Amino acid sequence: MDQITHRFVQANGLKLHVAEIGSESSPAVIFLHGFPEIWYTWRYQMIAAAKAGFRALAPDFRGYGLSDSPAEPEKATFTDLINDTASILDSLNISKVFVIGKDFGAIVAYPFALLHPEKVAAILTIGLPFMPPGAFTDQFVLPEGFYPRRWQEPGRAEADFGRFDVKTVVRNIYILFSQSELQIADANQEIMDLVKPSTPLPSWFTEEDLEAYAALYEKSGFRTALQVPYRTMDMVGSEVENPKVEVPTTMIMGEADYVLKIPGMGDYIRSGEVKKYVPKQETIYVPHGSHFLPEQFPDKVNELMLNFLNQNKHLLLA
Repeated sequence: MDQITHRFVQANGLKLHVAEIGSESSPAVIFLHGFPEIWYTWRYQMIAAAKAGFRALAPDFRGYGLSDSPAEPEKATFTDLINDTASILDSLNISKVFVIGKDFGAIVAYPFALLHPEKVAAILTIGLPFMPPGAFTDQFVLPEGFYPRRWQEPGRAEADFGRFDVKTVVRNIYILFSQSELQIADANQEIMDLVKPSTPLPSWFTEEDLEAYAALYEKSGFRTALQVPYRTMDMVGSEVENPKVEVPTTMIMGEADYVLKIPGMGDYIRSGEVKKYVPKQETIYVPHGSHFLPEQFPDKVNELMLNFLNQNKHLLLA
């Protein structure tokens, strides 16, 4: 961890934090986090990639962690994150990369490849597939009381989170999201009420990890995080008409990831419908894997990641 360096890059009027390890002359990999994650989510993969001869970059998205928040977080969109990713690479004089996205980082990764195909050699995503046009308006119907539905309501999550300190909010979300069932609250409950104070952290997530996350979210707060992804979900898949990602893609899913229980999601992946949009995709399932594979099973994810990078390395050098 002490070999990971930190820099700030000017991008679209904001100062964005980028964690980095590996030689500047090595093939580059950019890691895109989800929620409640941050650059720190990728610590194991960054170190493994650097040891294998790659340059690993992990930004905090705008409004997350050590990156600046936009002046009006409530107006932030996925397009902002896509543009920021391009600006970061341009600022660092990186012409082409491997893109690895976790959770909603995948919702940034695929449109980034569609809008900037010259910059992307191949894509690996964890915990979420390519999202088709109308993903959360037509294709996948989110149940009433499910946390994204609740957090889409302006002010509701703010009031729910505001009853606790930041560390407790992150703790509760990690506990909830590591489970295999959908996180659905009753009409008289809020999402934070679904976790009992006595519930332990997952065995693979330490108090030290929790402190690291809490410190970063203490700095950024949750305003931008609630806007992107949750309050812009209706825009997902609208970036490009008739999308088709032509570069090689791999998706890694935990077999116990609650995402597979979202109505329509499991069938979309397993039936091969997703291949209408990502024809060169390989899907790999990790037994007992939760939504937090990079931290739960880092060795397995590192193995799969390095296989993916080495198999496609020639595309970066082409």
